[in-house]
Amino acid sequence: MVQIRIGRKVISDSDLNPYVIAEIGVNYYEIADKLSLELVDAAKLMIKRAKDSGADAVKFQIYKADRLASKNAVAYWDLKENPVANQLELFKKYDKLNFNDYEELAKYATNLCLDFIATPFDEESAKFVAQVSPAIKISSSDINNIPFLKLIARFSKPILLSTGAANVAEIYKAVSTIRENAENDIVLLHCILEYPVPYRDANLNMIRYLKSVFPDFIIGYSDHTLPDENMLLLTVAILLGARVIEKHFTLDKSLPGNDHFHAMDAEDLKKFKKNVGLIQEILGRYTKEPLKGELISRLHARRSVFAIKDLKPGDIITKDNIAIKRPATGIPPEFLDTILGKSVKKKVEKDQAITWDHLL
Repeated sequence: MVQIRIGRKVISDSDLNPYVIAEIGVNYYEIADKLSLELVDAAKLMIKRAKDSGADAVKFQIYKADRLASKNAVAYWDLKENPVANQLELFKKYDKLNFNDYEELAKYATNLCLDFIATPFDEESAKFVAQVSPAIKISSSDINNIPFLKLIARFSKPILLSTGAANVAEIYKAVSTIRENAENDIVLLHCILEYPVPYRDANLNMIRYLKSVFPDFIIGYSDHTLPDENMLLLTVAILLGARVIEKHFTLDKSLPGNDHFHAMDAEDLKKFKKNVGLIQEILGRYTKEPLKGELISRLHARRSVFAIKDLKPGDIITKDNIAIKRPATGIPPEFLDTILGKSVKKKVEKDQAITWDHLL
């Protein structure tokens, strides 16, 4: 069994109850505009909604645009949903908070018994995240950023490593780099680095593959698909072995912006948590044995040997004077060959179950 602790929760590969991360990311910017709130207040509102909907953690993205992208970095997202075609231009819209703001949000989340997790995108941000977060998320885009991986490893925090657009060799190199610098707990997140991910490209079987290739790691799933009506996609991910679920979170999926249109909202998260609860309930125990509720069925739905005519002492049991009927209050049918030819020692009435006491 593989298990690690992140914040308040022990995550085990044998426990179907996942660690759910509501990625607020930078979605609070549009929420602030819509509700005429300050950025920090909008973020707090989203943290509270995530908590009320069943999340274990909230996650933010911390960066300064000019440290993240050059002026030549073009978009890799769906321009129909977000028409900003230049990464630097986009990221400049979402880097207004400072470390004091994020520290305030971290304290707010902690007071709600939520873990505050963040994805840093530069050295300064990484040092800050290590101070306020029980775990550090590494974006798929940094899986081959070896100097950055070495830096984050040295903070000795659990690491959530997304594997979008990576091959196995790159994942091995990233994991090896981290482990060479510290004995961090690592969660590998299956991820498709596409916004949004068509259902046909979700490739949830990669969760099973990662489990087979990296059996000593907790495996999770970072999802960029559009939320389906019943949240079945995330539910299937749990059944395939994902023990950490990360998905963008919003209060309004119709808002413009990079991550609202493929995010889950509070109702989606509640549906998913309800699905998880049902799965836990219906899977039940591992060993096969009768349940307490089946005991009456064992007695009344199974059969035993019955007399089909009155039998008196000295009569011989034959196939012509018995039948196998419900309930199982007499001799079980598995002993039919044993009782054929035996003598009756006391009267058995027609349609009465024959017991061992009736026979010599």
